[in-house]
Amino acid sequence: MNDLHIRRASPSDIEAVLRFWHTAAEGTSITDDRAGVARLIARDPEALLLAERDDALVGTVIAGFDGWRCSAYRLAVHPDHRRQGIATALLAAAEERFAGLGGRRVDAMVLEANERAHHTWASTGYHREDHWRRWVKPL
Repeated sequence: MNDLHIRRASPSDIEAVLRFWHTAAEGTSITDDRAGVARLIARDPEALLLAERDDALVGTVIAGFDGWRCSAYRLAVHPDHRRQGIATALLAAAEERFAGLGGRRVDAMVLEANERAHHTWASTGYHREDHWRRWVKPL
Protein backbone atom coordinates (compact mmCIF):
# COMPACT_ATOMS: atom_id res chain seq x y z
CA MET A 1 0.00 0.00 0.00
CA ASN A 2 2.98 2.33 0.35
CA ASP A 3 2.91 2.94 -3.41
CA LEU A 4 -0.66 4.28 -3.27
CA HIS A 5 -0.95 8.06 -3.50
CA ILE A 6 -4.19 9.86 -2.62
CA ARG A 7 -4.65 13.42 -3.80
CA ARG A 8 -7.42 15.88 -4.54
CA ALA A 9 -8.62 16.19 -8.12
CA SER A 10 -7.99 19.25 -10.26
CA PRO A 11 -9.84 20.48 -13.34
CA SER A 12 -7.25 18.76 -15.53
CA ASP A 13 -8.40 15.39 -14.10
CA ILE A 14 -12.05 15.68 -15.15
CA GLU A 15 -11.92 13.69 -18.40
CA ALA A 16 -9.84 10.92 -16.79
CA VAL A 17 -12.27 10.72 -13.86
CA LEU A 18 -15.27 10.43 -16.18
CA ARG A 19 -13.56 7.65 -18.18
CA PHE A 20 -12.61 5.94 -14.92
CA TRP A 21 -16.18 6.02 -13.59
CA HIS A 22 -17.40 4.50 -16.85
CA THR A 23 -15.08 1.55 -16.23
CA ALA A 24 -15.04 1.25 -12.44
CA ALA A 25 -18.23 2.71 -10.97
CA GLU A 26 -21.61 1.01 -10.69
CA GLY A 27 -24.48 2.97 -12.12
CA THR A 28 -24.48 6.49 -13.44
CA SER A 29 -25.50 9.83 -12.01
CA ILE A 30 -27.17 12.82 -13.61
CA THR A 31 -24.01 14.78 -12.75
CA ASP A 32 -21.58 12.36 -14.41
CA ASP A 33 -20.50 14.87 -17.00
CA ARG A 34 -17.79 17.47 -17.46
CA ALA A 35 -19.96 20.32 -16.17
CA GLY A 36 -21.03 18.39 -13.06
CA VAL A 37 -17.52 17.40 -12.04
CA ALA A 38 -16.19 20.89 -12.85
CA ARG A 39 -18.84 22.42 -10.55
CA LEU A 40 -17.88 20.03 -7.77
CA ILE A 41 -14.19 20.89 -8.04
CA ALA A 42 -14.89 24.63 -8.28
CA ARG A 43 -17.21 24.64 -5.26
CA ASP A 44 -15.15 22.33 -3.06
CA PRO A 45 -11.65 21.73 -4.46
CA GLU A 46 -10.82 19.13 -1.80
CA ALA A 47 -13.94 16.96 -2.15
CA LEU A 48 -12.98 14.66 -5.03
CA LEU A 49 -10.18 12.37 -3.88
CA LEU A 50 -8.19 10.27 -6.33
CA ALA A 51 -6.10 7.20 -5.57
CA GLU A 52 -3.19 6.62 -7.91
CA ARG A 53 -0.66 3.84 -8.24
CA ASP A 54 2.23 4.16 -10.68
CA ASP A 55 0.60 7.35 -12.04
CA ALA A 56 -2.57 5.42 -12.95
CA LEU A 57 -5.97 6.30 -11.51
CA VAL A 58 -7.14 3.29 -9.47
CA GLY A 59 -9.83 4.74 -7.20
CA THR A 60 -12.07 7.69 -6.35
CA VAL A 61 -14.34 8.96 -3.64
CA ILE A 62 -16.24 12.21 -3.29
CA ALA A 63 -16.02 13.45 0.30
CA GLY A 64 -18.59 16.20 0.36
CA PHE A 65 -19.29 18.39 3.38
CA ASP A 66 -21.91 21.12 3.40
CA GLY A 67 -21.26 22.35 6.93
CA TRP A 68 -23.99 20.09 8.27
CA ARG A 69 -23.48 16.59 6.86
CA CYS A 70 -20.59 14.53 5.61
CA SER A 71 -21.50 12.62 2.47
CA ALA A 72 -19.51 10.02 0.57
CA TYR A 73 -20.24 9.40 -3.09
CA ARG A 74 -18.62 7.67 -6.03
CA LEU A 75 -16.41 5.29 -4.09
CA ALA A 76 -15.01 3.31 -6.99
CA VAL A 77 -11.96 1.11 -7.47
CA HIS A 78 -10.74 -0.11 -10.83
CA PRO A 79 -11.71 -3.77 -11.33
CA ASP A 80 -8.04 -4.80 -11.77
CA HIS A 81 -7.11 -3.25 -8.41
CA ARG A 82 -9.91 -4.38 -6.11
CA ARG A 83 -9.32 -6.18 -2.83
CA GLN A 84 -6.02 -4.36 -2.30
CA GLY A 85 -7.13 -1.87 0.37
CA ILE A 86 -7.71 1.05 -1.98
CA ALA A 87 -11.33 1.63 -0.93
CA THR A 88 -10.28 1.47 2.72
CA ALA A 89 -7.51 4.01 2.11
CA LEU A 90 -9.87 6.34 0.23
CA LEU A 91 -12.47 6.16 2.99
CA ALA A 92 -9.80 6.82 5.63
CA ALA A 93 -8.72 9.93 3.69
CA ALA A 94 -12.36 11.06 3.39
CA GLU A 95 -12.96 10.48 7.10
CA GLU A 96 -9.81 12.41 7.97
CA ARG A 97 -11.08 15.31 5.87
CA PHE A 98 -14.50 15.17 7.54
CA ALA A 99 -13.02 15.05 11.04
CA GLY A 100 -10.84 18.07 10.25
CA LEU A 101 -13.94 19.97 9.16
CA GLY A 102 -15.83 19.09 12.35
CA GLY A 103 -18.01 16.38 10.82
CA ARG A 104 -19.75 13.93 13.12
CA ARG A 105 -21.15 11.20 10.88
CA VAL A 106 -20.73 10.07 7.28
CA ASP A 107 -23.68 9.27 5.04
CA ALA A 108 -22.91 7.14 2.00
CA MET A 109 -24.89 6.63 -1.18
CA VAL A 110 -24.69 2.91 -2.03
CA LEU A 111 -26.71 1.20 -4.74
CA GLU A 112 -29.09 -1.44 -3.39
CA ALA A 113 -28.13 -3.96 -6.06
CA ASN A 114 -24.36 -3.55 -5.60
CA GLU A 115 -23.76 -6.34 -3.08
CA ARG A 116 -19.99 -6.17 -3.52
CA ALA A 117 -20.14 -2.54 -2.36
CA HIS A 118 -22.23 -3.52 0.68
CA HIS A 119 -19.39 -5.79 1.81
CA THR A 120 -16.82 -3.04 1.26
CA TRP A 121 -18.77 -0.48 3.26
CA ALA A 122 -19.52 -2.96 6.06
CA SER A 123 -15.88 -4.01 6.31
CA THR A 124 -14.89 -0.38 6.92
CA GLY A 125 -17.36 0.10 9.78
CA TYR A 126 -20.43 1.46 7.98
CA HIS A 127 -23.91 0.05 8.46
CA ARG A 128 -27.14 0.33 6.55
CA GLU A 129 -30.03 2.31 8.00
CA ASP A 130 -33.23 0.78 6.72
CA HIS A 131 -35.55 3.42 8.17
CA TRP A 132 -34.36 6.08 5.68
CA ARG A 133 -35.11 6.31 1.97
CA ARG A 134 -33.70 8.67 -0.58
CA TRP A 135 -36.18 10.98 -2.30
CA VAL A 136 -35.08 12.73 -5.49
CA LYS A 137 -36.34 15.19 -8.08
CA PRO A 138 -34.23 16.00 -11.14
CA LEU A 139 -34.02 19.73 -11.86
